[in-house]
Amino acid sequence: MSVTELSGATAPTTGASRTNPLYFAVWRWHFYAGLYVVPFLIMLAVTGFFMMWFTAIAPEYGDRLAVEPAGEALSLADQESAALAAVPGATGLAGYTAPYDAATPALFSILDAEGGERVVALDPYRGTALRITAEGDTWNALAEDIHGSLLIGTLGDRLIEIAASLGLLLVASGVYLWWPRNGGSVRDLFLPRLAARGRALWKSLHSVTGAWTAILLAFFFVTGLAWSGVWGEKFVQAWSSFPAEKWDNVPLSDATHASMNHSEKEVPWALEQTQMPQSGSQAGMAGLAEGSAVTLESVVALARQIGFDGRFRLTPPGDETGVWTIAQDSMSYDSPDPTADRTVHVDRYSGRILAEVRFADYSLAGKAMAVGIALHEGQTGLWNVILNGLFCLAVVMLCLSGIVMWWLRRPASTVRLAAPPTAQNAPLTRGVVLIAILLSMAVPMLGLTLMAVLVADIAILSLVPGLKRVLS
Repeated sequence: MSVTELSGATAPTTGASRTNPLYFAVWRWHFYAGLYVVPFLIMLAVTGFFMMWFTAIAPEYGDRLAVEPAGEALSLADQESAALAAVPGATGLAGYTAPYDAATPALFSILDAEGGERVVALDPYRGTALRITAEGDTWNALAEDIHGSLLIGTLGDRLIEIAASLGLLLVASGVYLWWPRNGGSVRDLFLPRLAARGRALWKSLHSVTGAWTAILLAFFFVTGLAWSGVWGEKFVQAWSSFPAEKWDNVPLSDATHASMNHSEKEVPWALEQTQMPQSGSQAGMAGLAEGSAVTLESVVALARQIGFDGRFRLTPPGDETGVWTIAQDSMSYDSPDPTADRTVHVDRYSGRILAEVRFADYSLAGKAMAVGIALHEGQTGLWNVILNGLFCLAVVMLCLSGIVMWWLRRPASTVRLAAPPTAQNAPLTRGVVLIAILLSMAVPMLGLTLMAVLVADIAILSLVPGLKRVLS
């Protein structure tokens, strides 16, 4: 695969390629991008489906277990004591999640003797532990780790980011290849030609599936990239985080909101890199009545008083300057409405409200990501879960049909990838060049990957004809 081959500038010329040489050049890029992206795309679709199942349909911590209401619920102090008693060697409270309604359990995160956390799904009327789960010891946590890092940390994150970046190139080139030309039927663009046979049938299934999913696929790539280590954390998220300086005269900690994440990401994207406020000053506004004890029960009462309804989460201070944090957002499945995101911090000593952030306070990118992530993870309702489930199946179909198309066209008698043929003098139109430059500038890992491919071609492939022949 040479530089000139990638641009479609030299190769054996066929009648078809003379008709539209640029088509074959784009097809070649589409093919090579697919070689890398397809395995990752299948993995992302499968793990994404299971993540959605174990959060939206069958949450593993017991969030949706049935509870039979029996008069008044126990006091929160009694509920906390019951949750602590359910975990042998418990050393304290790490978090509380209010029930969705009167017929679901409360969740208590309890610190255990080994320094880990146990999530207790508690019947709030009887103080009975309905389920006890080690924090992160769930199928969802495993699927999320594979989905985000392949279980190999930073290296896995970078490999997946490259795949998502090349995925955008795959979508752009796929749309070009699908675009009607040579008097093609509009019906064939959106409906498969089931009467076709062999590779023609698979090509129709592949292009039609791609046509129906292209916009969604690009959306999933972009929202997924927002969590990546380079494009997400270093570029977009870093520039789009809520500025803690907006909290007038509130002392700030060195810790960021990301420190409240556990085995799974729970903090809203727009807040992860925002510094936390500190307790111990007279800053902020009135919260609990002066002189009131700042306890789990009193902070929950404050949350109800200031408008937190239904399910919300409460995180106690982590150290002497830490704060109580009240949060309700779609990322944690507290609410199906991402525009209702709300985070409030309360001084651990005075009970004063130090800071508050709502959806309206996010930057434009922060708002887009709050909505985008909710849709990406199927958090906005049953319709979202069904749509995402169908999309995951379509992605697998798209990948498998591409593999079958390649298998049917490959020369069985030779050891070659059988890449699409290139054509002589394929025109690199201004539009094609502009799209490539804009994609590379917008997504740095894509630009770096394309540059690495060209460097590898010049430094390695051109010096090893046998390897170059296998990759052609």
